[in-house]
Amino acid sequence: MIRFIDFFAAFFGLLLLWPVLFIVTIIGMFDTGSPIFVQTRVGRNKKPFKLIKFRTMSIETKSVASHLASNTSITKLGNFLRKTKIDELPQLINVIKGEMSLVGPRPNLFNQEELIKERDALSVYDVLPGVTGLAQVQNIDMSTPALLAKTDKQMIDSLTVKDYFKYIIMTVSGSGSGDAVK
Repeated sequence: MIRFIDFFAAFFGLLLLWPVLFIVTIIGMFDTGSPIFVQTRVGRNKKPFKLIKFRTMSIETKSVASHLASNTSITKLGNFLRKTKIDELPQLINVIKGEMSLVGPRPNLFNQEELIKERDALSVYDVLPGVTGLAQVQNIDMSTPALLAKTDKQMIDSLTVKDYFKYIIMTVSGSGSGDAVK
């Protein structure tokens, strides 16, 4: 049932939000010259997939977890996109493709070995990664791997349709600060 909701919510989200996506893409061309950011992330069963986002950092920024990136790497447009969470909208394409869910553990990079170990121990990779989830609305990011994995597992084990919509609404209404940067 969640896959059905994911697909239709993402489909109608893209349909309704295409003007926003288009405008951000055009503005992003002037901001960085490359408004779309594609990065290989760890998916369900640790299968790699290409996560799609709007670029929020300069092109020269190293491919590391957000909490390891410098705050100076974030562009002015990127700062706005992160605060409003608009940078996450292209992930609706990942949801339609079945690589992500709207709600689930945030997908990490393959070089985040400590987090992979913690999540592996709790079978977090048995589910699709998500655009948002319990950890995100509680401001728990990838800088605390054990706590993040524990929170992800808690969400997975207790997720109901009601919680699914609650996390989405909390995210859209501004709960959670996204991935922290130093």
